[in-house]
Amino acid sequence: MEHATSTSLHVLTLTPFFPSEGDDVSGCFVAESLRSLSALGVASSVIAVDSIYHRSRRSSPHSPAEWVRYPSFPGKVGLSSAGKFLGRVLLARVRELHQRRRINLIHAHAALPCGDAAAFLSRRLNIPFVVTIHGLDVFNRCFQNGMAAAWRRAASLRVYEKARKVIGVSGKVQRLLVEGAGSAVSAEAVYNGTDADFFAPGITQSGPPTILVVGTLLAGKGQELVLKAVARLNDLHPDLRCQIIGEGADRTRFAALAQQLGIGDRVHFMGRRSRAEVADAMRSCTVFVLPSRYEGLGCVYLEAMACGKPVIGCHGQGIDEIIQDDVNGGLIPVDGLNELVEKLQKLLADPALRARIGQATRETILSHLTLAHQAQHLLRIYEQVAQ
Repeated sequence: MEHATSTSLHVLTLTPFFPSEGDDVSGCFVAESLRSLSALGVASSVIAVDSIYHRSRRSSPHSPAEWVRYPSFPGKVGLSSAGKFLGRVLLARVRELHQRRRINLIHAHAALPCGDAAAFLSRRLNIPFVVTIHGLDVFNRCFQNGMAAAWRRAASLRVYEKARKVIGVSGKVQRLLVEGAGSAVSAEAVYNGTDADFFAPGITQSGPPTILVVGTLLAGKGQELVLKAVARLNDLHPDLRCQIIGEGADRTRFAALAQQLGIGDRVHFMGRRSRAEVADAMRSCTVFVLPSRYEGLGCVYLEAMACGKPVIGCHGQGIDEIIQDDVNGGLIPVDGLNELVEKLQKLLADPALRARIGQATRETILSHLTLAHQAQHLLRIYEQVAQ
């Protein structure tokens, strides 16, 4: 759905990640970047996509988009061909939009299916495109081997080679792409930005110390490690609480583990929460922790940092390009339970240390990781591509 502005640059965004009616969290990182680009004079038309196997979604009044469902073969097996189906579904409406107002470039989020669809549209309508990679599974192997994974890799590589620019959300993502694709791909890192006004420090609240975790409830996100750390800290911090925001396939298992560890009454599984509720939880927590094993960057780290909170992540992930250990946060090895317990104990026992690190985290965001910084970087790429 087109946002009317007076500008010479018109970008079509194709994305599987976008807020919808009743869900202002999914894909908020795309919608928020578009609002910042609008402030720079970029007009955006947004087509948000989903497979016919998922429930139909409707546009949010706060993040307008045209939602389109596309046919595909079921599961990950069909991902390598889904972009071709999507491109054919979109061709007539994109051609009409292009005739009404010239599209200067297409920005696709993820190679499959949107990048593949963008490549299809680019060939037929002569519109250049860029694609953003949001995670570490750069070639969409989905942690699998075999023929279907090879097809997805080949399809992803074709997209990257045809794109005018491939954008990684961190240097790590960019390096994985270049290592796997070689010099045929033009790649650049553009860090996600954060709304530092919405995610901002609040009034210091009294109450028990609270560890906050925000993320999909899956083994790879590291919630299990946090639960074990809370249990290990039980004697030193008997009033310690843990809030876990998010939904996912492993919620039942994590809840059972909390009971087994004897901390069931201290762990609050809060489910899916709105953006405002997430921001409130970040402002009121003591420490934010997400020891994810596989993270391209992680917007939630940046949001907690913008709220002036100590943040703990893992070495080897995109976030270790942002966090300096013991300066503006903490880094532990993947699955490093002893190290996590040590970091938490040090922070929980020292309010002055938390305040110093929290101030440094906020300053890190303000220095180069706001939405305005991201928009300026994207605008420069857009102007280069659209020439």
